Amino acid sequence: MTVETTHSPRDERIPWAAMAGIIATITVFAVAQGLTYPLLSFILERQGTAPGLIGLSAAMTPLGFVISAPFIPALARRAGGTRLALFCLFLTAPILLAIAVTQNVWAWMPLRFLLGFAANPLYVISETWLIAATPAPRRGRIMGLYSSAVSGGFAIGPLSLSLVGTEGWPPFLIGIAAFLLCGLIVLAVVPRLPDMPHEGAATSVGGFFGLAPLLLFAVFTAAAFEQSLLSLFAVYGAALGSAEARIASLITCFIAGNAALQILLGRLAEQAGSARTMLFCALASLAGCLALPLAFDSWLIWPLLFVWGGVSFGIYTLALIQLGERFTGHALIAGNAAFALAWGAGGILGSPAAGLAMQLTGYQGLPLSLGLLSSTLSALLLAKMRRS
Repeated sequence: MTVETTHSPRDERIPWAAMAGIIATITVFAVAQGLTYPLLSFILERQGTAPGLIGLSAAMTPLGFVISAPFIPALARRAGGTRLALFCLFLTAPILLAIAVTQNVWAWMPLRFLLGFAANPLYVISETWLIAATPAPRRGRIMGLYSSAVSGGFAIGPLSLSLVGTEGWPPFLIGIAAFLLCGLIVLAVVPRLPDMPHEGAATSVGGFFGLAPLLLFAVFTAAAFEQSLLSLFAVYGAALGSAEARIASLITCFIAGNAALQILLGRLAEQAGSARTMLFCALASLAGCLALPLAFDSWLIWPLLFVWGGVSFGIYTLALIQLGERFTGHALIAGNAAFALAWGAGGILGSPAAGLAMQLTGYQGLPLSLGLLSSTLSALLLAKMRRS
């Protein structure tokens, strides 16, 4: 359901309490989820688990995202957004507790799948709430703030391991407490949360693919770009003779740019338009791919990775902004669920595809594969703008 609306000054009032609660919930949740990825990998590595099996275990969470996505719109209609969000929040804590107790890679496979399956509706509902509550003239900067908060949460999660270590109960207790805290935050702001959009005909996730295929490809691109670089940049840097400490610092720089630049990109979208800003992000991501081999051994690699992290994830932020501009009602819920599916697919397929490119063409297959993805998105966005 595509909509065009006009906005009065009353429409521009921002429900700060509701938005603060939504963003706080998803940020704390991202801290907990971001903690689990390196924590479980460290534990499996200490147990002598094969790298391939560790990777397969990690893929179970995004697989849970993909499988759960088609069910979310119908569940949200029947149970309501608040009840579904609370059920998922209070389900994640016992799942993480079971992971802590079992300490076995084969038991972790279904548990990590369930963790992704339960986490996904919270992201979909939170983004739907936020888009529905945000006045259109402020949508760019608010969605930028949301994306920055989520990225910051994912970054803080692994950093917390440096404080409590990766052995015993302490790291698991941090994650479990964070999941429970999210539920308490939602309970505290329930009276201020917007209703789930209900106008328009029911739209399925599959049906949404026909409504906005380019938006979904943009989400896929952002996910594949981020996951490929985070998982394979260490291999790329090692092939160029870089020390592990430098590689880790460069990855941190990439994540920092991811978190820091989203509000700026959202503001730019308000001024120049979300479609043009997305094209800028796609072209800048392509430029980063071309510049990486030239800048890697110089000081320029630091600002390059900072900006690269911001613009590559900015593609997702701009997709969220366009989703709010173009859709409402049931189509908005289905669109957020379809975004989750596209993100999961990008996360699952991106790294293996980039790894295969590196295997076939050498270590420069990483920027080559990412550049191909960025150039494809840029070409599709240009073609759409010319048709408009």
